[in-house]
Amino acid sequence: MVRVERNKELEEIIRKYAVINAYQYGEASVAPVMGKVMAELPELKREAKEIAKIVEEIVNEINSLKKKELRALFEKYREEIETRKKEEGETKKLPSLPNAEMGKVVTRAAPNPNGPFHIGNARAYILSHEYARIYNGKFILRFEDTDPKIKRPEPIFYEWIKEDMKWLGLEWDEEYYQSDRLEIYYEIAEELIEKGKAYVCTCIPEKWRELRDRGEACPCRNLEIGEQLDRWKKMFSHYKEGEAVVRIKTDLNDPNPAIRDWAALRIIEGDHPRVGRKYRVWPLYNFSCAVDDHLMGVTHILRGQEHAVNERRQSYVYEYMGWEKPVAIHHGRLMIEGVVLSTSKIRNGINKGEYSGWDDPRLGTIRALRRRGITPQAIKELIISLGPKTSDVSVSWDNLAAINRKIVDPKANRYFFVPEPVLLRIRNGIPGKYYLRLHPDYPQRGSRVLEIPESGNGEVELYVPKDDMKSIPEGKIFRLKDLWNVKLIDKDELLSERVETEEMPKIKIQWLPLRESIKAIVVMGDASLIEGLIERNVLMEKEGEVVQLERFGFCRIDSASKDVVTLFFSHK
Repeated sequence: MVRVERNKELEEIIRKYAVINAYQYGEASVAPVMGKVMAELPELKREAKEIAKIVEEIVNEINSLKKKELRALFEKYREEIETRKKEEGETKKLPSLPNAEMGKVVTRAAPNPNGPFHIGNARAYILSHEYARIYNGKFILRFEDTDPKIKRPEPIFYEWIKEDMKWLGLEWDEEYYQSDRLEIYYEIAEELIEKGKAYVCTCIPEKWRELRDRGEACPCRNLEIGEQLDRWKKMFSHYKEGEAVVRIKTDLNDPNPAIRDWAALRIIEGDHPRVGRKYRVWPLYNFSCAVDDHLMGVTHILRGQEHAVNERRQSYVYEYMGWEKPVAIHHGRLMIEGVVLSTSKIRNGINKGEYSGWDDPRLGTIRALRRRGITPQAIKELIISLGPKTSDVSVSWDNLAAINRKIVDPKANRYFFVPEPVLLRIRNGIPGKYYLRLHPDYPQRGSRVLEIPESGNGEVELYVPKDDMKSIPEGKIFRLKDLWNVKLIDKDELLSERVETEEMPKIKIQWLPLRESIKAIVVMGDASLIEGLIERNVLMEKEGEVVQLERFGFCRIDSASKDVVTLFFSHK
C-alpha cells in the first residue's frame, strides 16, 4: 500500500469539512468529516485508515478553538460552503433518451416476484420511471412470473414489490402479470413455428449442447412444419417435463454459443401460486419479454449490462415477427460495499438463520434500507446521479449516508442516548428543569425538558456512558452536553463536582436522569445490539421517524413503548 502523503492540499480539505461540521453542530465529529473527505477524494479510499488518523488530529484541533476563531475560519470557507449548498440543491439531470418523442415514451419495471427487490434492481426501475415522467410518457409494472420451478414466485413478494415501489414514489400507469398471458405466448409461438422460425426439440439436452457448441443443427431443426406443429400440440399433453422445448432458430455460426437456437418455451409440471395447474407449457424469459415489450408498446428498455446477450436473442423474435425493436439501454451493476444484494444468498442466509429476515440491516433490500432510516429521496438521488452508465459502480455506505444525512438532518429531532450507562455523582449540581432544543437550527420547533432531581447531600446523580468515563482521567474537566462543566474527582467511585471555567472543555458526553429515561436497544448495521438509556421525550415521536441520538448518530424508531424503544442505526 502506498503511504498517504500529508500535504497542505489534503489538510486544507479536511480542515474545511471539520470547520463546517463544528460550526453547524457545536463541535466536529470524525465520522461525518471522514465521509465528506472520502466523497471528495475517492481515489484515496484504499488509504482510509491513514487518512482517518489525520482527520482525527485536525478535528481535535478545530474542537479546541475558541468560538471567535471558529467563526473566523467559517467566514473563510463561507463562499465555498454556499456554492456547495447551491450545487447540492440542484436536481441532477439524466442524459436525454435516444429516439425519444415527448408523450410517446413507454418504459417498464419487470420484477420477478421470487423475492423483494433491492437497490441494485431499483436502479433500472427508478431510471425507467424518471424517463417516463420526463417525457410525459407511460410507466408499466409487469410481473415476470413464468418460472414456477427454479425462480418460483411467492404471493407475498407481489405485494412487497408494489409496496416498495410506492414507497419509492414509483407510481405505475398499467399493471400486468405474465402468468395471465400464457395464451398470448402460445399464439406467437405457433405463428413462429408455422413460419419455420421456431421448432420443437426433443433431443437429450447434453447431446443438443454438444451439437450447438460445434455449430451443428440438431435432428429436430429441419423437420417438416407439419411435424413441428404436431410436436407443439403434444407439449400440452403427451411430452413430460424435460422431454421437449421450443427453440428459436438463429445463426448456428454465431460466435456466442448462448445465442444459438435459444430455448423459448418448456414444460413445467406443478402448481403456480396464481394460476395453479392450469398451464404446463411456460415461456422462458427472452420469449415472454420480447412478446410483451412489443404488445405493451414499450419504446425504451433500461436494464442491467448482463442483459446485452438477451437483447440479441430477443432481436430474432422482432425480426421474424416484423416488429420494431425498442431502444435498449444497458447500465452497469450497482453495488454497496459490505451490503448483501444477491437474492439467492439472502434466501439461503435466512433459511440458515444467518439473517433475521428480508429486512435484516446487513442487506441491501429496499425493505432493509427503509428499516434503517434511509429515505426514498436518498436512494433516488444516488441512482439518478449515477445515471445509465454502462460501467459497474460500487459505492460505499458513506456515499449513501452522506446523501441521506443531508435529507434527514433538518427533520430529525435531537435526543440523548446513554449506551452502557453508569451512575455519576456530581457535587454542587443544580437540580431543576432544563430545556434543550429539539433541533439546534430550528428554535421554533420548541424544546424538550429534562428534570434533574436532588439526591441528597448536595449532590445530583446522572447516568453517563461507561466508555466515555473510562477515557476520562481523574482530575480532568469535561462537559455534560448542554448542562455543566464538571471535574472528575474519584474515578473508581465516579464522583465529580460542578466547576466554573472560561473555556469550553474539549470532552463532551451525554447524560440522563433516571426518572427521565427508558431502556433503548439500538440495532447496528452489522446486526449487533447496543443497549442503554434514552430520554423519555423520544416517545413524542412516531414509530418510523428518524431521530438523531446526539453524539451517537441518526437512528430510525422501529418500535416504542413506555418501557423500551428499539431503534435501527442509520449512520453518523
